[in-house]
Amino acid sequence: MGSPRRTTVIAYRETNLIRSRRASTRAAILQAARQRIAAGGYQAAQMQIVAADAGVATGTIYRHFPSKAELFATVFQRVAGQEVDAVAAAAGGPDSAAIRLQRVAETFIQRALAAPRLAYALLAEPVDPLVEAERLVFRRTYAAILADLVDDGIRQAAFPPQSPDLSATALVGLLAETLVGPLSPQAADPPALPVNEFTQEIVALCLRAVSARSHP
Repeated sequence: MGSPRRTTVIAYRETNLIRSRRASTRAAILQAARQRIAAGGYQAAQMQIVAADAGVATGTIYRHFPSKAELFATVFQRVAGQEVDAVAAAAGGPDSAAIRLQRVAETFIQRALAAPRLAYALLAEPVDPLVEAERLVFRRTYAAILADLVDDGIRQAAFPPQSPDLSATALVGLLAETLVGPLSPQAADPPALPVNEFTQEIVALCLRAVSARSHP
């Protein structure tokens, strides 16, 4: 007869093993969904296809995510978090606010153009309200990073007095809207400008937006 202590240890190990398997399955589902979205948008990430890619039954997905919207929202959170981290890193450092803003804009644009279908899913693809709520958080987080940067520029006298929050919100809109056309899967024509020139044009717009003085 096993001792109570031995039985407890075995049960504990089994629980850890179950948790590890659940975490592994969840991670496989999220990775499969991410890859499908990156390749063809949310429409391409049908649950049966995601399940097959992850090597699980379709019903298994619903044991980890109550709905497709919950799955997509979780994927969105993870991908958006990576993008925010990249922009936050670009916004940091001892350089002037103008140089850091240039770096942020370049990072945002280059990462989007490197993964256009995924970027379009983050920025503009029609989505379930649950995912749209995550998109709003995503944009607000970007705006908060940019607001701090604009505020630094004002304190350094590099930018004229302005509302950092309002300017940051406008910058997020500028970056997102100028990319929607080139990123759209319906775009039939290539961008009018080469990538480097396209990027520098948008960077220049961002700098002018926060640097220009008001005219009477």
